[in-house]
Amino acid sequence: MSRRRRRGRPVERNIADIVDLASNARGVGHVDGKAVFVADTLPGERALYRPTRQKRDYEEAALETLLSASADRVTPRCAHFGVCGGCALQHAGEDAQLAFKQDQLMQALARIGKVEPDATLAPLVAERWHYRRRARLGVKYVPKKGGTLVGFRERGAPFIALLQRCEVLVEPVGTRLVALAHLIDGLSIRERIPQIEVAAGDNAIALVFRVLDEPTAADRERLATFGAEHGFSIYLQPGNEDTIAPLSADAPALYYTLPAHDARLYFQPNDFVQIHAGINARMVDQALARLDVQADETVLELFAGLGNFSVPLARRAARVVTVEGEAGLVERARVNAGANGVDNIEAHVANLFEPEASPSWAQPPIDKVLIDPPRSGAAEVLPQVAASEAKRIVYCSCHPATLARDAGELVHRYGYRLTHAGVMDMFPHTAHIESMAVFERNG
Repeated sequence: MSRRRRRGRPVERNIADIVDLASNARGVGHVDGKAVFVADTLPGERALYRPTRQKRDYEEAALETLLSASADRVTPRCAHFGVCGGCALQHAGEDAQLAFKQDQLMQALARIGKVEPDATLAPLVAERWHYRRRARLGVKYVPKKGGTLVGFRERGAPFIALLQRCEVLVEPVGTRLVALAHLIDGLSIRERIPQIEVAAGDNAIALVFRVLDEPTAADRERLATFGAEHGFSIYLQPGNEDTIAPLSADAPALYYTLPAHDARLYFQPNDFVQIHAGINARMVDQALARLDVQADETVLELFAGLGNFSVPLARRAARVVTVEGEAGLVERARVNAGANGVDNIEAHVANLFEPEASPSWAQPPIDKVLIDPPRSGAAEVLPQVAASEAKRIVYCSCHPATLARDAGELVHRYGYRLTHAGVMDMFPHTAHIESMAVFERNG
């Protein structure tokens, strides 16, 4: 490690040996006793870098020149990598990405939760490109850049990146960003469209245009023609999410399937569904396998959404009790139960971040529990989970830190043992980490 000098004075170009990756996937080095986080570098590399932000204890930096490369380095597939903020790890091979995510998970469990699993689950992997079926694309009309921009934000900046295509969005959308931009260029309200929501089902792809002004008849015709030409269902959103409506009355109901569980799940364009269809299917398979649900058992599912796990669980268990805070999703879950011919799901609407002390849905006998919370985790509901006396818990997480915190509580306060933990590569090429943990009740 060295600092380059000119005429005895330090200049803002430095050399660092990268020894690790931070949680945001930036390479970590140390120069003059200070940590340096260098974007787009990997452990084992030497980098000439340029500081972009300096603090007393650390620096953030951009890579200027790679002086020596890791064997894990690959050529990014996307021409916009490094500018677009959508991906952080395209320069790392698949094995290196998975190792990074598994290491981040285990470090969080040890550091935050003071726990270690008895065994590590093998990473769940699936398609690595054109996998993303849900996304929010920014839109901005910028005449100086040639017209409308459609895509993700630039890395570390609020501006929308100038993209030709996206290699992680589902292909019908990712390869048509320029066509979308040209579409909006021709609308009278082109300066009043801030975003497009993408929602892809197995049968159709919905594009939800946020419109701050009412489209003209010509605008509507142009949008309808674009949708027909490219196979998209066009929706408009003039206000909050309750105002989302299809441009055409014959827009198909979106659904995705879980063939291994004979399940077809319907959803609205603004509903939460897992980003990666392939990983979602493997996640459901693994969760059910680890729960090992028997035909005479009752399963409690928390943060149940629209029935992603509920219908598969109901095909195996005697009874499934589901709890979700959003009434609309609970209604969708009930519809999905009926559409799939299951009648042993008891669905509840409840705020799991402010649960009752002894809610009816957590009363024994509960044999198994499945938890799939948002990034904030499930801390508030753990007392109810423990009080249910469930003998096994499967916890699906989208944030290692909150999983680790909750794992520590389950193990050290409530008498569970962490038997398994591992990552699920729901977001290839990003630093986002999805994981699964399995807990058994001691005694």
